[in-house]
Amino acid sequence: MTKLEQDLVAMLSPAVEMLGFELHGLEFVQAGRHSTLRVYIDHDAGITVDNCADVSRQVSAILDVEDPITNEYDLEVSSPGVDRPLFKQDHYEKAQGEEVRVRTKLPQDGRRNFKGDLVSVSSDMITLSADGTEHMIMLSNIERANIIAKF
Repeated sequence: MTKLEQDLVAMLSPAVEMLGFELHGLEFVQAGRHSTLRVYIDHDAGITVDNCADVSRQVSAILDVEDPITNEYDLEVSSPGVDRPLFKQDHYEKAQGEEVRVRTKLPQDGRRNFKGDLVSVSSDMITLSADGTEHMIMLSNIERANIIAKF
């Protein structure tokens, strides 16, 4: 997670929690002049479109006042969905036994993309069984991770 993303999580979490939701995580994707801030919210009862709209209004107001992002961006608020992204250690712990897709920041074992079963999680590392081999990946080296939805 970048410094900006960490700052945004710290800034937005209290407001999202006051509305009764968990800030599951966020991503700031820069694409030239038009970037996107994706905010994922979660709740035990699920997330509705109205929930997303409420959080979007609150988050937008905070971002307008604090102005932490200097360039133009679109704000998207949604649930994590069935292919939920994994941001925090407890997300990985809950996903143990699930099939996941992981992209690392730096190459590991000659590659950056892994798809396999999440075997275990320790304080700073996950173990992923992919292609018949167990790969130990530092949490700090994970650029992006998602559960692979099964239907």
